[in-house]
Amino acid sequence: MVTPLAALNRVLTEDVHAPLDMPLWDNSAMDGFAVRSADCEPGAALEISGYIPAGGRPEPVVTKGCAVKIMTGGPVPPGCDAVVPFEETVEGEGTVTLQEPVKAGQHIRVRGEDVAAGDLVLSAGSVVRPFEISMLISSCRSQVAVCRRPRVAILSTGDELVEAGETLGPGQIVNSNGASLAAAVLACGAEPLMLGIARDNPESLREKLSAGLHADVLITSAGVSMGDRDFVRETLEELGVEQVFWKIDIKPGRPIAFGTRNGLAVFALPGNPVSSMITFEELVRPALLRMMGHRRVIRPYVAARLTHAVKKKSGRVQFLRVAVSRQADELIASSSGDQNTGILKTMLRANGIAVLPAEADALAAGSLVNVHLLDERALMEEEER
Repeated sequence: MVTPLAALNRVLTEDVHAPLDMPLWDNSAMDGFAVRSADCEPGAALEISGYIPAGGRPEPVVTKGCAVKIMTGGPVPPGCDAVVPFEETVEGEGTVTLQEPVKAGQHIRVRGEDVAAGDLVLSAGSVVRPFEISMLISSCRSQVAVCRRPRVAILSTGDELVEAGETLGPGQIVNSNGASLAAAVLACGAEPLMLGIARDNPESLREKLSAGLHADVLITSAGVSMGDRDFVRETLEELGVEQVFWKIDIKPGRPIAFGTRNGLAVFALPGNPVSSMITFEELVRPALLRMMGHRRVIRPYVAARLTHAVKKKSGRVQFLRVAVSRQADELIASSSGDQNTGILKTMLRANGIAVLPAEADALAAGSLVNVHLLDERALMEEEER
């Protein structure tokens, strides 16, 4: 159980019913005067017999020829069946003159018109957004049951890696995968646990991987291909992780491996930063969302036309980094740059990943392709310009 605010972006595991009517009483939707519609004709002057602020108590029954000044949210007094906004009146010394026709029921929020006591207001499986938080609080909930956030251990591997802020020596590079994967885990709503860097030897890997096996999910990067210093799979097997698959026909990211141990899921991703991010997006992110109870785990697809021809290897699904924009009445997809997996800036320029089918060996300019939108907001902002 967590507070409603702590439930943001998490999935409810219980139904929520309204404990009371919303609103709990007939109340004014405007600042103005509560009146009896039968007394109201344009030009009628009514005696002001009281004042009701928001949070105030209702006046006694309002009698014929009288009006009560009322603020938005104030309870409508007995006898009144309409509210006249200030701007449709002229207030005098102890009286108010009406300038517009008045209809019974106008500007009154009726008890229970939003939600009736006992109504199902939120269902188990709902993702909690700010709107759901408002309803939870309005339903007097201080605690709510949600799916637990998985703890995701993240390990980078490689003798060449140093952490950000350290001095780079010959042949060394900064460990960007650790931070980028942690950010992606956070964006999913899961909890990242940073394990740092394991060196390319079985002893270092065994120490770091053993720590990661206490989490709900373990993600590694690098050391999973066929090099003479790629010990990740071998060490995982020694630690009791059962390999489910290794290598799938995708580009980039073919050497990815996946295994399990006593309910723990292990994703061994490629070391190249672009490959690591794309395989996380296409394979790890949906798994994490499913673990957290989400029903929609795949980003939306859109159909877009390629602005350029693409050659690819038949028999392998290719993920093409693209910038999607609108041209006339359709979407177009342009390459975000050199598709070499060492070109990190293409990820900055891309707002989508075009999924090119395995059976194709070439796609002509103008071909229609399915694109995973990485950033729907970027597309909408582009369309507004």
